[in-house]
Amino acid sequence: MITDWHFYLVAIPAVILLGFSKGGFQGMGLLSLPLLSLVIPPLQAAAILLPVLMVGDVVSIWSFRKTWDKRNLIIFMVGGMAGIAAGALFAAHLSNAAVLVAVGVIAVLFVLQSWLKKTPASAAAVTNPPVAPGLFWAFCSGVTSFVANAGAPPFQIYVMPQKLSPVVYAGTASLFFGAANLVKLVLLAGLGQVSHDNLATSAVLFPLALVATIGGVWLVRRVDAARFYKLIYWLTLLVGAKLIFDGSRMLLGTL
Repeated sequence: MITDWHFYLVAIPAVILLGFSKGGFQGMGLLSLPLLSLVIPPLQAAAILLPVLMVGDVVSIWSFRKTWDKRNLIIFMVGGMAGIAAGALFAAHLSNAAVLVAVGVIAVLFVLQSWLKKTPASAAAVTNPPVAPGLFWAFCSGVTSFVANAGAPPFQIYVMPQKLSPVVYAGTASLFFGAANLVKLVLLAGLGQVSHDNLATSAVLFPLALVATIGGVWLVRRVDAARFYKLIYWLTLLVGAKLIFDGSRMLLGTL
């Protein structure tokens, strides 16, 4: 188990962000891995965070167990699991840097396009969008989730225009990413990336993850839909910019 206090100085805010993300504010958790990577190797950081993510999954799935969208969930389960499988098969051949930049650019362009359209807040929600684009974004979400822990932006691109209520949006995301994280843990264990020391460190962070996730659930249930989606759009933009920055820095470092 990691005992260096410098690690926990960074791990505590990382897990709080992770908990709020699991509580319904998708996007915040994407900042957790870069934070932990400041003090430990990225692969070890991912191995420590995944069990912590799964603790948050238990809380969020239980909290939103009655509020989720069946259609979106089926689409993302089918496409997302295929994407995770592809990510596992081709992880050695995929450039993390290129994936980060691609996801970041897509996320930023999506937000900018939404804002430039100047769609009024009272505009009707997109209902029953085509299945094919949903399967595509679900597949992308699965791949980027496995390769770079960046599954949220593709999910948001397809689901956000539907203007689901905050609790239904959060419930659908919780069920999909909860299932995705379970599959990822099995695959990572098969690849030898789950160690006793990393699990022991994850266990120390579990209580904080529980409290932060419960706090996120509490906030989601009390924020109105307009403010919720405004915040999600801003989070998507900031996370997209962060992905572009991190991926570009990695690409430049290999030149």
